Amino acid sequence: MTVRPVLSIGHPTLRIVAGEVPADEIASDRIQTLIDDLIETMRHANGAGLAATQINERLRVAVMEVGDNLRYPYKPRIPLTVAINPIIEPLDDELVEVNEGCLSVPLRGNVDRYVNIRVRYLDRNGVEHDEIKRGLTAGTWQHECDHLDGVLFIDRVTNPSTLATWDEFNEFHRDAFVARITAFVERVGS
Repeated sequence: MTVRPVLSIGHPTLRIVAGEVPADEIASDRIQTLIDDLIETMRHANGAGLAATQINERLRVAVMEVGDNLRYPYKPRIPLTVAINPIIEPLDDELVEVNEGCLSVPLRGNVDRYVNIRVRYLDRNGVEHDEIKRGLTAGTWQHECDHLDGVLFIDRVTNPSTLATWDEFNEFHRDAFVARITAFVERVGS
């Protein structure tokens, strides 16, 4: 496992639509090493997720995991998840406004995310999954899958006045956001 450099906003790879991984290549050393590097890099950076495009790989692979993450104490746990060729389908029109950050963007800002989604993907063993995700977990999936489509969260910010650096967010906005989003998580359960 190798910690890889995370690309920053402005790098062209962050704006490409990643290519699908052929099912017969999932077990290859190349794809398995990529998955291991994604996990190691995400954990090293204390991220909740990481997409292959963020480490300059143009493939539809993302990893997610939330445990005891000091950056996101309000996020429900997500067991280590490897998503290959993920597809997201909103289940209804319910949205929640979430303040998001990104390892590739040195800012945070408010975006609307679907509360209820269906996700279909292959795991690192090529096993098919078809699952329902809700709440902030659904938001994490949407954020990572956006990366695979060349979309950054700042593209979805509708009110630029919500943009802040991590330090400014922590000093001026964090408490109000955490209170609001904690109530939301308690209401929807994830």
